[in-house]
Amino acid sequence: MQQLKFQTLKAIKNILLSLTLTILTINLQAKAPVFPIGQPDNKPNRIIRTCCSFGTEMQLMAIPGFKLTETTSIEKIGPHHYLGNESEGNGIIYSRRGGFIDMGHLRDQADWTAYLYTQLLENKSSGTLSMVLGREGGEKNLNVSIPSSMTDNDLINLAGKIAYDLSVWHEIATWFGASTIPFVPERYSSFSVEDAYSNLLGVNIGIQALQSELPYEKAVTLIIAETLKSLDAVSNEAETFLAMEDVRDIWWTREKKLPSSRVLLQRQLHVYDCLQPWLVPGWISTNQQQSELNLPQYTSDGQALNKFYELEFKLNHKFPFRKMFPERKDRNITQNDFNRLLAQVAVELTKKDSLYR
Repeated sequence: MQQLKFQTLKAIKNILLSLTLTILTINLQAKAPVFPIGQPDNKPNRIIRTCCSFGTEMQLMAIPGFKLTETTSIEKIGPHHYLGNESEGNGIIYSRRGGFIDMGHLRDQADWTAYLYTQLLENKSSGTLSMVLGREGGEKNLNVSIPSSMTDNDLINLAGKIAYDLSVWHEIATWFGASTIPFVPERYSSFSVEDAYSNLLGVNIGIQALQSELPYEKAVTLIIAETLKSLDAVSNEAETFLAMEDVRDIWWTREKKLPSSRVLLQRQLHVYDCLQPWLVPGWISTNQQQSELNLPQYTSDGQALNKFYELEFKLNHKFPFRKMFPERKDRNITQNDFNRLLAQVAVELTKKDSLYR
């Protein structure tokens, strides 16, 4: 009888131990990603990695005789490093289902998604997050309301949505005169045909990495490789070069020197909510369709992510504010005003095109 009682207690103990281990395993799988890079709470620069100019053998006004080609290839793309590293091998690569992809843009948006997620997670208990994001076309601030009901995936998607809006703002701000280097205009690269797709692809890769059980950097590295394969990326730099040559004098021209805004002949202004890549005729995958990208927009219970945050911008005087917002007295806008600014960019592009016909 005593032996039977002992065996019963032992069985119960084993069951409880098994349940405890199961719960611990679930908790470990659901934990926030660990960054092996030191201090991810340090706010990254708006542009972490150097952007690439679209085109081949581009001439620079400031350096006569110098020719710039910023392409890369699958074999040159190295492991991902949070906030960048020269070993990453960034540049533009062509894919038959995703068009031209700027790896610097892609990695920046993955890292911004990760950074914003860490901030949201850290401030969830307080219910709010407020951040000063510096100056780019004016003062930038972020204010977020974080309900306790938000799941981890909700926070990840919210981080991705904010990161993408900030990438769109960079394109808008540089069109209206913002620049990283004083007196060097960046309008020449605003809304380049590969920018929006590369940015949203980076956000989606960042989201997948944060949902992974792997360490963030390793997850991004693996997901980038899988993504480029699924998009049917070309195998070498020569092919990307040839794909760019096939749209020379259609999407871009070598007749102008950087940083002339007339280098780009086409711009991608359709930046919300479903993006389709620009594919080069003759370079399209024959057995697969183009790969569309969708921006995360809703929480797990169907609420719009946009209602939980506000990106506030106090515009500087390079923006034609009164023309775009005649009903307003101050110069403050939010992400909800982007469509009006995009419409103004379209108007200015139309005027510029008619001027040079």
